[in-house]
Amino acid sequence: MIDDQRTSHGIDLETLEGFTEHAAAEPEAVQLGLGASATYEGTAAHSLAKIESYELGGETIARETREYTIPYGGWKEVLNAGGWIGATDRMEPIEAALSALAACINVGITINAAASDVDIDHLQTRVRTDFDPAVLFSLKELKEADSAFENLTAEVEIDGEDLDQDQIDEWARRAPVYTLVSLAQDVEMTVATPAEVAGDD
Repeated sequence: MIDDQRTSHGIDLETLEGFTEHAAAEPEAVQLGLGASATYEGTAAHSLAKIESYELGGETIARETREYTIPYGGWKEVLNAGGWIGATDRMEPIEAALSALAACINVGITINAAASDVDIDHLQTRVRTDFDPAVLFSLKELKEADSAFENLTAEVEIDGEDLDQDQIDEWARRAPVYTLVSLAQDVEMTVATPAEVAGDD
């Protein structure tokens, strides 16, 4: 924490208060439109994901420094066993999702800690799950997709003065990625084939 009464967890508290008041008064002004794309690279499980522009309050914000690219793939040992030629290690999408959940739980905790004037000396979140790839490899029906993950856990290790365990738990559950993975989400899936694209002309 920066040693300044007006800052906490790297946040200017007066600015944060002003932002939250603005968000409460004009909620449409702080709505975010987020997205990403992934392009197949010719090897099964290999895609190059891109994160570019986003929308804030209906305005598109794009700049070169936000053009992140992430090469996704799989685990070398698993790919070797499955017959991949020249298998190499890459970040696997499930692990990326788990790391995003861990990081976002930290976001939920620290933003609310700053707003509540709670000091944190140490914070680390570990997320783990057991994954059954049977649905992925069509060994189980799609209707059994809810069996793919078991024992999803998030362990928050936190240290500081006057910490309230229930309060920390609540702040963690306010994390957007926690909501994304823990609550049912409606995903509107559309698939465009060349024939359908040509039909649109």
